[in-house]
Amino acid sequence: MEEPRELWLAYRLRWKRRRLLFRALRKRRQLAVVADRTCRIRRGDILAFVTVRNEALRLPFFLEHHRRLGVDHFLFVDNESDDGTREWLAAQPDVSLWHTGESYKLSRFGMDWLTWLQIRHGHGHWCLTLDADEILIYPHHDTRPLPALTEWLERDGRESLGALMLDMYPKGPPGAQSYAAGEDPFDTLAWFDAGNYFIEKQAKLRNLWIRGGVRARMFFADRPRRAPTLNKVPLVRWNRRYVYNTSTHQILPRRLNAVYAEDGGEVLSGVLLHTKFLNTIVERSREEKDRREHFEVADSYRAYYDALIQDPDLWCPDSTRFTGWRQLVALGLMSRGAWV
Repeated sequence: MEEPRELWLAYRLRWKRRRLLFRALRKRRQLAVVADRTCRIRRGDILAFVTVRNEALRLPFFLEHHRRLGVDHFLFVDNESDDGTREWLAAQPDVSLWHTGESYKLSRFGMDWLTWLQIRHGHGHWCLTLDADEILIYPHHDTRPLPALTEWLERDGRESLGALMLDMYPKGPPGAQSYAAGEDPFDTLAWFDAGNYFIEKQAKLRNLWIRGGVRARMFFADRPRRAPTLNKVPLVRWNRRYVYNTSTHQILPRRLNAVYAEDGGEVLSGVLLHTKFLNTIVERSREEKDRREHFEVADSYRAYYDALIQDPDLWCPDSTRFTGWRQLVALGLMSRGAWV
């Protein structure tokens, strides 16, 4: 029998989930349809949900990669892009697109908007929730598409897949590198930090809490607990009663956060290759610092943005060159579990 404290926590989280769902219901009025092709979504289709702002550079590779993985339809919310993002997305035959000029921060960093779309269109589907600078890979992703992965997860009795967000960076200042839309970003962002991660289990939501990587090394060495969170649950067999709690770092109900083995063994997991450090990072950092839309306490990240604006070389002699998913499995950054 559960202890009273645990029962009280479950009760509080159940009401929090309902409040967040109601919040998304109210925020639906902030969305205006640009291109609605959701009538083409079929039973069993795998869907992707993304909020974007000025991502015309990243989107061609992002869509092509996830199409190859097996995403059937993309549902985007555009937050006031002025670089051609909205027009480009509206022309894609497998994209449905909404627009809003409202605050990204006050929409729980876009999650209120996406939650509404997941309520409307995601129920019963396997759904990827991503940022435009996140590229999902997993064991055997080059030979086994997402339908094979989700079928295996279902047979294993799992409704969600966890992933580590892995910051990728170039050798030399990011602003000095060249990149054109549609190119493979990992020809440039070819390096990562392999071993400086620490993990804690959060009892309240049963999720892992992971910090580390190049951003912790370069920008938060004196305050590692303020470094960006790297654990995510990007792939979920969706139910209209589910809701992300903090970006895709945590989800409710909390059983979906159990994407690791309680007994210390291994469970199948993925990696989100993070393309934040393309050559636009200096300009984007200036914009994010001024807009104050990307962190709950934006002032506490002022030094972080100031450092990025200086366009530092993130590479060091201990940096590891990326060679593929097998390397990440060998390093313990993702796992095949029993899926061999």
